[in-house]
Amino acid sequence: MKPVISTLKDIYPDAQVEAQKLRYSKATEAFAQYFGTVNEPQYFSAPGRTEICGNHTDHNCGKVFAASVNLDIIAVVEPTDDNKITIKSEGFPEDSIDLSDLDVVTEEKNTSASLIRGVAAKFAQEGHKIGGFRAYTTSDVMKGSGLSSSAAFEVLVGTVLSHLYNDGGISPVKIAQISQYAENVYFGKPSGLMDQMASSVGGFIAIDFKDTSSPVIEPIPADFDKFGHALCIVDAKGDHADLTDEYASIPTEMKSIAEYFGCKHLREIAKADIMLNVNLLRQQFGDRAVLRAIHFFDENERVDKLVHALKSDNFADFLGSVKESGDSSYKYLQNIYACSDVQHQCLSIALNVAEYSLHRKGACRVHGGGFAGTIQAFVPLDDLQMFKMNIEKVFGAGSCHVLVVRPIGGTKVVLN
Repeated sequence: MKPVISTLKDIYPDAQVEAQKLRYSKATEAFAQYFGTVNEPQYFSAPGRTEICGNHTDHNCGKVFAASVNLDIIAVVEPTDDNKITIKSEGFPEDSIDLSDLDVVTEEKNTSASLIRGVAAKFAQEGHKIGGFRAYTTSDVMKGSGLSSSAAFEVLVGTVLSHLYNDGGISPVKIAQISQYAENVYFGKPSGLMDQMASSVGGFIAIDFKDTSSPVIEPIPADFDKFGHALCIVDAKGDHADLTDEYASIPTEMKSIAEYFGCKHLREIAKADIMLNVNLLRQQFGDRAVLRAIHFFDENERVDKLVHALKSDNFADFLGSVKESGDSSYKYLQNIYACSDVQHQCLSIALNVAEYSLHRKGACRVHGGGFAGTIQAFVPLDDLQMFKMNIEKVFGAGSCHVLVVRPIGGTKVVLN
């Protein structure tokens, strides 16, 4: 396939290009200061992502609608011949792995080093070439933001290996699949494939994960400015620490329902199977598992409705599907706060402030995995200033991020 190589103008809004030039220049200086020299640097970028519909469906082969955003991780990179990948990320300790040892390291679980090792290991397992490099990275994809900083990091590493050692020939879909493997097996988080796919492929995309080895990806043209709305992500300042078990319970409970019918994923059965056996399923797996399974089927239908609405320029129906998704996540998926810590419900507060500020206009919903982190809101442009002010009164300056959808996923970058 043709390598994905982009200019700054391809990636960033026109108003941001000059600032991005300075950002890449400062990253190059930081690379030289940290590693002692810089000869022929190469540049790479991988974006954060926003999920617009399809909350917790990907891990059961469901449907999602997502987009890459203008916040990204960038890397200044030089290949090396020491068979090591060494990455220094701004504000974090250096990670270095030896490519002669690509086994899972238990002590590395939940660390960036595990993601690097996992991506390299899967590249090798798939028969792709790997080799050493050193990199300095800087990111404006906030950790815990629901924009999926871990997926962007994985995609970044995969994109670097693709270009340095495989002529840029590894497809964005394959890089996403490799990245998910790294997160599942090496990092230890049982995530689905949506985060990595949206970051790697880029733009607005509807994805059907019925066959995860060959997902169906449909680019969907959309321009929220045309509809007079801004896409906002609100950082509710929740702590994602110690929430892995909460996240893991969702795919576990959904799959337990599927297994009752002799299947691996909910996508292999129908909602009617659930409804005809509700009482038996409640007795065996509990009410929450049943509700989460029902959410899965309804959410798949909502993705189709939402995509159809955008294709038809029916923004009112689009907003209706977004609201329904948020309502279902709250009532049935139940990922707005952790049951183990009911005293802290920052997402509930954020949703309440957003609804108060929107005055029955726009839409808002939980964003990403849930339990802490962020909400998403579609805000009428006329109300954006007041919306930001109300949000930041509660969660602090800079907690409301107005995003732009980026048309390109993981890419090598040329600066001229």
